[in-house]
Amino acid sequence: MIVLGIILLVVGYVVGISILWTLGIILVVLGIILWILGSVGHNVGGRRHYW
Repeated sequence: MIVLGIILLVVGYVVGISILWTLGIILVVLGIILWILGSVGHNVGGRRHYW
């Protein structure tokens, strides 16, 4: 999710499409939040770890 967000950020910046930039930021932030929750031991989506 983080990698997809970074790809969307880069493509949105190069092409100049602001919706891709916004979606990229949302995916990166959501991915980081899920990663942190999974690493501290909280269940994420029914799994003990995220990724």
